[in-house]
Amino acid sequence: MKKIVFSTTLAAALLSAGGAQAACDKMEKVVAAWLPIMQTTAYYVALEEGLFEKNCIEIDSNKMQSPNHIIDALVAGRADFGPPGAAAGIAMIAESKFPGTFKVFGLQGGGIQVDLINDGLIVHPDSDIKSFADLKGKTLGHVPGIQWRTISRHMVRAAGLDPDKDVTLTDLAVAMQVPAVAGGSVDATLSLEPVGSIAAASGKAKRAMTNPVASVIADPFYSGAAVLTTKFMQERPDVARKVVEVIDEATDLVMADFDKYKVIIPKYTAIQESQLDLLAKPYLRPFHDLNETDLNSYQAFVDVFVKEGVLKEPMDVREKMLKLADLAS
Repeated sequence: MKKIVFSTTLAAALLSAGGAQAACDKMEKVVAAWLPIMQTTAYYVALEEGLFEKNCIEIDSNKMQSPNHIIDALVAGRADFGPPGAAAGIAMIAESKFPGTFKVFGLQGGGIQVDLINDGLIVHPDSDIKSFADLKGKTLGHVPGIQWRTISRHMVRAAGLDPDKDVTLTDLAVAMQVPAVAGGSVDATLSLEPVGSIAAASGKAKRAMTNPVASVIADPFYSGAAVLTTKFMQERPDVARKVVEVIDEATDLVMADFDKYKVIIPKYTAIQESQLDLLAKPYLRPFHDLNETDLNSYQAFVDVFVKEGVLKEPMDVREKMLKLADLAS
């Protein structure tokens, strides 16, 4: 598949910029703000494999408890980049309020055609709910925050229901989603992986739909993104280049052999070692592989925020994507 112009010469540009050195004259400190989810796996691999150190980077690694906290840290200048797993939609909401703050250099999610799971409609094993159209008069839980609230509203609306009248939407922490469905406090959840896989294996819940968001918004669907602050890029372009190189290398490693690298996920997330066999491989897209399909998918997602009134004006995601020229010294 044809790659977009700005990514085709990444490897050569990074090497010519000194992206790999045998020895470090000094270590550059870089602050990362990340979320403990599966979509962040490439970052975990980069840490475990010492890829940052090999590129003369000392990482100040800050685990956040919500997607909003990552974006807040980046906007406030408390972090230089958000590794894979930062919220793709929230980043663009923040960019609309603070133009010129971010550049996106990677996308994460799943899709129907690539047969990789990102999300599911999770219900009780005995439930007769088969789709969002069956949620009239029901309660739907979702990942807390504006991103998944907006996605949930759009999914309900696309099913022919009114999200303000027909369905009760409620923020529900990831760890509480399966217990809430099993206990009956909600009728369904729109959940990110690995919630669906773990729930189905436990017998406490089941997937009514797999990758429902991709079936409505875009296939593939990307809910996660890797982002750099423009301040970081402008002040230290050489270091920013190395960060992109490291994340790309780690992403390639994960996509080539997820089974090998998934064993480190429990170290960084709430996923337990006993659940590793249940994990579905995420769809991680590095900077050097981004193509028109990826950008069209991301654009369709951002357009949903306009349709739902979260963004006041349309936004062209291509203007928000990293280009090699952005990293010029």
